[in-house]
Amino acid sequence: MEKPWLTHYPREIPHHLNYPDKTLPDYLRETAAHFGGHEAIYFLGKTLTFREVYEQALILANYLQQIGLQKGDRVSIMLPNCPQAVISYYGVLFAGGIVVQTNPLYTEHELEYQLNDSGATMLITLDMLYPKAAKAKAKTNVKHLIITSMKDYLPTVKKWLYPLMQRKQQPVMVKVEERSDQHLFSKIMAQPNATEPSVEINSAEDIALLQYTGGTTGVPKAAMLTHRNLIANTLMCAHWMYRCDKGTESILGILPFFHVYGMTTVMNLAIVQAYKMILLPKFDVEATLKTIEKLRPTMFPGAPTMYIALLNHPDLARYDLSSIKVCISGSAPLPVEVQEKFEKVTSGKLIEGYGLTEASPVTHSNFVWDGERVKGSIGVPWPDTEAKIISLETGEEAKANEIGELVVRGPQVMKGYWNQPHETENVLRDGWLYTGDVGYMDERGYFYIVDRKKDMIIASGYNIYPREVEEVLYQHPKVQEVVVVGVPDEYRGETVKAFVVLKQGQQCTAEELDQFMRSRLAAYKVPRIYEFRTEIPKTAVGKILRRALLGEERKKE
Repeated sequence: MEKPWLTHYPREIPHHLNYPDKTLPDYLRETAAHFGGHEAIYFLGKTLTFREVYEQALILANYLQQIGLQKGDRVSIMLPNCPQAVISYYGVLFAGGIVVQTNPLYTEHELEYQLNDSGATMLITLDMLYPKAAKAKAKTNVKHLIITSMKDYLPTVKKWLYPLMQRKQQPVMVKVEERSDQHLFSKIMAQPNATEPSVEINSAEDIALLQYTGGTTGVPKAAMLTHRNLIANTLMCAHWMYRCDKGTESILGILPFFHVYGMTTVMNLAIVQAYKMILLPKFDVEATLKTIEKLRPTMFPGAPTMYIALLNHPDLARYDLSSIKVCISGSAPLPVEVQEKFEKVTSGKLIEGYGLTEASPVTHSNFVWDGERVKGSIGVPWPDTEAKIISLETGEEAKANEIGELVVRGPQVMKGYWNQPHETENVLRDGWLYTGDVGYMDERGYFYIVDRKKDMIIASGYNIYPREVEEVLYQHPKVQEVVVVGVPDEYRGETVKAFVVLKQGQQCTAEELDQFMRSRLAAYKVPRIYEFRTEIPKTAVGKILRRALLGEERKKE
């Protein structure tokens, strides 16, 4: 197929990459061999070298095999960003297991569903999550719990203070007993250094990860991502950021590793490229600003909501953010206003990318340095990635600038959904992944997303794309965050509603916003209803929960 975007590639980015027949653990071994003494992780004052991460991953891998892990067994990792999350991920893979990334914020019901659906036989989690984990264990196939504590990887002084800090957050202290089906991470790590387990892994075929997603239908299901899928996307990322030097960069790890975006663009990239990971267990605006000023990370993958929150901090001007060279924004559309302001503050580059769990996750982004960056565009496909637009009306490939569904194909695309052949057939056709996102490609090969297929609003027969309306609302000087949805309307079928969070200290009326919007959009696209809020619900990665807001609206009917 024609790939007009390749003509825009700077000479530093190859059109095609070679993907070695390696596994993810192979890269950790190699990095430990060549950069063993380099800092791999900085976590709240504690540092680990690449050699230490490698050795501890091997200790865990051997222990998992001792308690019964066989090749292909699933192990759930329910941890925030901390050293244990990295060690556990690679330890499971060294042992031949399949990682099941699990959100620590899951309710008991969500946790039970994921453990049962994946068939996980082991669960690695925090002591403060132990009560939830123990209840889930009784209702699932989980045979072993491995429990760690945040204090296990804190500096000495912070270890002493940790019990006091934990009592503030969780008045009832959790004490975990060691027994045949419950194991303490700290005790495991006290064992002697271990050799690599002997496990034959086919990089192209063997699954490394089950990553749960709503996918294109909203039903929780697991994308089966192989070692090759994840390695391919990580190598694409490394080549895209060709001015970032191996073994010298430091990357801010706020995006959660239990989300594939953080896993690829922070954790796996750092292991492959020997970058130092500066980990924060959750996103806190003040802590993030202080960390950037003090520790000087050069790379900061994030989500638009993170950049918006930083830009709207009242004391932003007090912090030096000039160390940031590059940020790739994903998980949600990046408003142009946010991109421009963040680049002024940091003097670095903030580019919009696009991806989805089923593609490990990145398929497109704008160029960072050389090559044209197009505002409002998700950029062009990454090396070895094909993309096209399929007409919503004819099902044929669309012409330039014609709106349709984005489909992609490449070595980062999943094998399919775990135990869901029908769902797999719906989204994987002749190797093409049907994303469920609506967009278009211009004559030069730059792609644009106008919205999710299912989020499109049809009012009085007109197709309205929430993202277009949101982009205009973000231009209003008093608006900090916004979500636009379609709500039932007796006359129009659906009408446009905007949920708005104002900047701190600002006041605004619906009439003021209406007047602003009518001067910039066709009348049928202008919101008819405005609801002002102090915050908008988000996922752990900062993705706005549009479905939660729609659910609230349905309850009103």
